[in-house]
Amino acid sequence: MYTPPMFKSDRAASLAFAQTRGFGLACAWDGIKPIASSLPFYLSFADDGTPRALFHVARHNPLIKLADGTTSWLLAVSGADAYVSPDWYVSPDQVPTWLYQVVHLTGTVRTLSDDELAEQIETLSAKFEDRLLPKKPWVSSKMTAGRLEAMKKAIVGMVMTVDSIEGSFKLNQHKSDADYTALTEALAVQPEADAHVIAGLMRELRPQAFAADAAQTNQTISPERNAQ
Repeated sequence: MYTPPMFKSDRAASLAFAQTRGFGLACAWDGIKPIASSLPFYLSFADDGTPRALFHVARHNPLIKLADGTTSWLLAVSGADAYVSPDWYVSPDQVPTWLYQVVHLTGTVRTLSDDELAEQIETLSAKFEDRLLPKKPWVSSKMTAGRLEAMKKAIVGMVMTVDSIEGSFKLNQHKSDADYTALTEALAVQPEADAHVIAGLMRELRPQAFAADAAQTNQTISPERNAQ
């Protein structure tokens, strides 16, 4: 993945993003064309610290034939994204762009055993059920044994041993404070939810720019108040 140095995220931040997001596009090459599927996943770590991404697909998914333990796959994990209009900058001669966060995990993939699949199902569902608290989490034991086994037979579990981690968090880090804050404020009032997320990330990334902007605003207002 091409990533300019100012947008490149480190290994820890990239893994944390991927783990939190938990949804990505698994891609592999079958020798003729790319094969891809969107799917939820979770990360675990081997004893030596090697990351592993675990997921499952429908039994008839063509990706299964490529899970041979030697073919390299890509798991692309995207977050919020937002369009940027040149009109939102303070500086002239700007161009349209797009802000986003994305992490690419690359590695070989193998299929899971029945026992590993059972653990994968429980762990994956628990990851997302926890987000719904205080709702009592769903667990597979709520299903009848026959129905659960039938559903297990309809899927194939997989694990990617991650050997490459690339992250690109494009949040206009290279812009001046004036342009950065102006753009953030513009994104914050757009109707799209993703624009609000990007604006929040930008505030977290450079809080001092907004503190300085607020201080300058207060200095401008204070004389007027004193004159009243």
